[in-house]
Amino acid sequence: MKRTCVFIAGVVLALASSSQPLVGHHGGAAYDQTKSVTFEGTVTEMQFANPHVLVYWDVKDGEAAGQKWSGWLTAPNKLSRAGWNRKTLNPGDKIVVTGTPHKDGSHVLQIRKLVGPDGNALPLSEN
Repeated sequence: MKRTCVFIAGVVLALASSSQPLVGHHGGAAYDQTKSVTFEGTVTEMQFANPHVLVYWDVKDGEAAGQKWSGWLTAPNKLSRAGWNRKTLNPGDKIVVTGTPHKDGSHVLQIRKLVGPDGNALPLSEN
C-alpha cells in the first residue's frame, strides 16, 4: 500500500512539474483591424463583469443615427486599476466611442477610445 501511494505521488509530481500552464485568449480576429469608426451616442447600459466590460449605446448622429450598438473593453479588474467602477458610465451619459467594427457587419465594436460624459477620454488600460 505504501509503495502504491509513493508511486502515485511520484507520477502526480512528475506530471505537475512537467506540464505547461494552459493559456488561452481570444483576440480581435473577428474585428476588422484595418477600419476604425466613431459614434456619438447615449449609454443605455454598462455591464461591469468578466470576462470583458460591455458598453451599450444608442447612436445619436450620422448615418447610424437611431441604431443600437455595443462594444467591449478589457476585464473589469484591469479597468478598476485604471480608475473605473460600476458607475463610470450610466444610462443617459453622452459618449463618443471609437473602435474596430465586427467583420460580420453586426453593431459591435472592439472599443479603442471612449470619451466620457465630461468630454475627457477614459483610460482603457492600467498603464
